[in-house]
Amino acid sequence: MTQTDRTDTAERPDPPESSESVATGGAAQAQSQFRRAWTRFRRNKLALASFVVLVALIILAVIAPLIAPYGFEEPDYEHTLAGPGTAGHLLGTDLLGRDLLSRLIYSLRTSFLVGFGAELAALIVAVVIGLIAGYRGGRAEQFLMAITDVMFAFPTYLFAVLMVAVLGRSVGAVILAIAIASWVNMARLTRAQTMTLMQRDFVEAARAMGAPGVTIAVRYVLPNAVGPLLVAVSFGIPAAITAEAGLALLGLGVQPPTPSLGGMIQDGISYVTSYPNMLVWPAVMLAVVLLAFTWLGDGIRDAFDTTGTRR
Repeated sequence: MTQTDRTDTAERPDPPESSESVATGGAAQAQSQFRRAWTRFRRNKLALASFVVLVALIILAVIAPLIAPYGFEEPDYEHTLAGPGTAGHLLGTDLLGRDLLSRLIYSLRTSFLVGFGAELAALIVAVVIGLIAGYRGGRAEQFLMAITDVMFAFPTYLFAVLMVAVLGRSVGAVILAIAIASWVNMARLTRAQTMTLMQRDFVEAARAMGAPGVTIAVRYVLPNAVGPLLVAVSFGIPAAITAEAGLALLGLGVQPPTPSLGGMIQDGISYVTSYPNMLVWPAVMLAVVLLAFTWLGDGIRDAFDTTGTRR
């Protein structure tokens, strides 16, 4: 090789990356983000313990018919308002003689169903609106954000109360009411994340490849926005459970005899001085669920925090 050939070879720049490789790198970046987040999450012992507790409670709620000693509306009229350990009732009975332990297990099923169902419905609405507004821009964004702003200005809890009053007190109606009242913040978050990610190289590369807008939004934008959305969902589920409990205290919760934590707390308030067990057990269970979700949410937020501002 001559001196000129060596000089030309040394000064020749690297070939530019293809649009396909850059776009594929966006998907790989999302996968790498989840791997790093999972590694950081496992180091948070409190968050990991909360995750284990919640999984155990969810399993308990799912298999409630198999492990509950009685049906949730099965009465024992001979032992009404019985104390713990009376006649085979480990936690006692309520004013109708129904086993408190059985109702507590079934109430977990109802509360988790409301929490996860409402948040899933709210997430679907929020992602669709946020992606369209952030990706399309223009009049579509103005129209969708105008609707979002109107909903944001309306008191969330009052809106849920009105929706339950209109739709009824079935589990599905409560889920729908809470979902409609709680999608706004996630929609704004999705829009902000979409607008940020639209400036990234892998999105421009996907456009250069001729990928349609739906493919870009679903395959490249959404996976990279899942982290902040997952954090929002982890805090939104306990908020929905709390909202159902608040509706129950107003007499607008899930229709009896279907038990829920809020409904059991409402029943126990009238007997707080004479028979506090009716109030203590569901209140303690609700506190455990909310604390576990709070610590889990903190752990997820720290795991996806790439700025190093949180420890």
